[in-house]
Amino acid sequence: MKKFLVVLGIFLTMGINAYAYDDGDFQVWNTDVEELKINSKTKIALEQEFRWGDNAHQFFYQHYDLGIFYDLTKFLNVGAGYRQVYELKSGNFKPEEEPYITATLSGDLWGFKFEDRNRGEYRHFNYQTDSWRYRNKLTIKAPWKFTQFQIQPYISDEVLVGFGVINQFNENRFAPGLSFTITKNLKGEIYYMLRSVKGTDTWTKSNILGTKIKIAF
Repeated sequence: MKKFLVVLGIFLTMGINAYAYDDGDFQVWNTDVEELKINSKTKIALEQEFRWGDNAHQFFYQHYDLGIFYDLTKFLNVGAGYRQVYELKSGNFKPEEEPYITATLSGDLWGFKFEDRNRGEYRHFNYQTDSWRYRNKLTIKAPWKFTQFQIQPYISDEVLVGFGVINQFNENRFAPGLSFTITKNLKGEIYYMLRSVKGTDTWTKSNILGTKIKIAF
């Protein structure tokens, strides 16, 4: 039975990374966010993300995310939401249903702003075994802003740990970038991400050019 679970785990891991491209692949990710403020402590966020791989020639991923977030204290924000994912695997876009909860700690030191987001996800599939995933993303924003667009450098690192047949740290996302303000209600980001994903026994890296636009009301 134990050998069967190991073999099954390897098979599932291969299935999860069926879309994987060559080591060092160049990708483009675009994220769009719409935020609606309900009151001084509560907001609703709708997010869409689209990804192109194989040197940015192949569209392979999209997700749609709706969440609600609440400032429990000055330094702690909690939230919950649902993400619908469609990912290219074996020539078809396959769905993933992903309810989640979050808890984000924030603070500042010497003008640097820190944000530590903890996120727990339940991943439901109709073609493989369901699993859980924990994500921790630490973001540090510099205290400096440049030009009329308030260009602000930041750096982030996100660790992803999967729980299922095999429990393991299987992905890391390191991303320096720049945030900027276009208008009062429209903000953006541009970043470079080094994404490292673990397969059965090796790590595969991707170089990602990412953009993000956020509209807040």
